[in-house]
Amino acid sequence: MLLRGAKSSKLCPMASDFPTVFTALKPILAKYAKRMSVKTDTGVEYTLLTKSPSPFPQHKGQPLYFGSVKVGKAYVSFHFLPLYMSPELNKGMAPALKKRMQGKACFNFKTNPEPEAMAELKRLTEAGFKAWGERKWL
Repeated sequence: MLLRGAKSSKLCPMASDFPTVFTALKPILAKYAKRMSVKTDTGVEYTLLTKSPSPFPQHKGQPLYFGSVKVGKAYVSFHFLPLYMSPELNKGMAPALKKRMQGKACFNFKTNPEPEAMAELKRLTEAGFKAWGERKWL
């Protein structure tokens, strides 16, 4: 029997799938790296920020967080801030992706996303990128 918090894939059998899930999700964001700033690019986290300073005074000229893919203890997370800042992007979201949503801008995966969920995540990311581009936030 393993103790909680022990570092072994036997505790959470699906954790062994996490590198594959991360590898599947990362290209969705990486497609936009040329127009963004890559803050983190490791085997467990990929984070994009805008190149332009935030238009919001509370950010004090710092770039906006666009999104990231992160490997956690219980799942791989796809964080996507445009969903939070542009809730209209949620309209008509495919059920396969909606069921993985936690909060307003995060999707959690323990196994590789179904093709429908991947297609929807790609569509949302493209729409969010375009929306932020139209607002001149990139």
